[in-house]
Amino acid sequence: MKKKRKVFKIILTVVIAFVAFIAACLIVFTAAEYRPADEESIEIKTASQTSLKTALPTDEELTILSWNIGYCGLSDDADFFMDAGNGVYAKDEATVNNNLENIESIIAKQDADVILIQEIDLDSTRSYHVNQIEDFTENAFTDYASTFAYNFKVLWMPFPIPPYGHIQSGILTLTNVQPTEATRIQLPCPFSWPYRILQLKRCLDVERIPVENSDKELVLINLHLEAYDEGEGKIEQTKMLAEIMQAEYEKGNYVIAGGDYNQSFSGTDTSMYPVESEEYLQCGILDESVFSTNFSFYMDNTLPSCRSLDRAYDKTDENFQYYLIDGFIVSDNVEVKNMETMDYGFQYSDHNPVKMSVRLK
Repeated sequence: MKKKRKVFKIILTVVIAFVAFIAACLIVFTAAEYRPADEESIEIKTASQTSLKTALPTDEELTILSWNIGYCGLSDDADFFMDAGNGVYAKDEATVNNNLENIESIIAKQDADVILIQEIDLDSTRSYHVNQIEDFTENAFTDYASTFAYNFKVLWMPFPIPPYGHIQSGILTLTNVQPTEATRIQLPCPFSWPYRILQLKRCLDVERIPVENSDKELVLINLHLEAYDEGEGKIEQTKMLAEIMQAEYEKGNYVIAGGDYNQSFSGTDTSMYPVESEEYLQCGILDESVFSTNFSFYMDNTLPSCRSLDRAYDKTDENFQYYLIDGFIVSDNVEVKNMETMDYGFQYSDHNPVKMSVRLK
């Protein structure tokens, strides 16, 4: 009997210790949770090597490039645990640096006026703490003004095995015209406590660019909408985006939103990229009717903009899962000259970059 009581006490002690550990973790992670305000001013870092334009000329075409760079860790040999794969970290630090260097080189060759980057890491375990923001702004693109907004800021994520760890990541906007203002606008978060603690706090990076000989502004919106919800998050975030864009349009401004929507536009034919398996990440459908008729939607369906991360990329597999989720929404006072997905074979990221040329009307 004494032996049984002793075993029971040991088991009880272990259970209490485990519960106390979980409770302590919840307290610490809750206290450390990233809680941004609904709106926050973003610091604008001015280019160091050249004089920026002070206003956008109306008689010139504007080139905008958008790319989800997958924290420079999701090259063609990668898979990812959240997308039915197994990978947690980038292969190694050398891979992160190689992807970063090649991504920067590809972007530099485009000579874009505006560069919208999603999923860029500042200090994350998954990318070996390589400061990609610093490399972009202080090494590769020193002749652009830049702003950065956090989308993902977690002290420590304890799962899976090995743990995902510390994360600081977000969206970066680069412009060759000096913005007058940049604002981080918090999007609705579809997750509740305690799951919310370790989730992304997605946002819009809204920049205001002055226009030559006009009191109008070009309002640029960089975004990376919800991926791992049941759909309600994407819907609410899309509604908020539509409201913000409409309000700016009604002020007389030019409005362009670009990035990773994690949704295909409802008016774009995506039948060439069918759902191959319910096990894979499912993108949503962005309902264009949520927006007024003052806006047009641009995705290039001749090439996929994203691939599945259930396994390493295999371009010979006819059933490989592709997605069309990167593009632009543009107000009708902006003339779109061209929009294309650029084919880099997912060599350095699980996304292809997309590029658009426009002229203000």
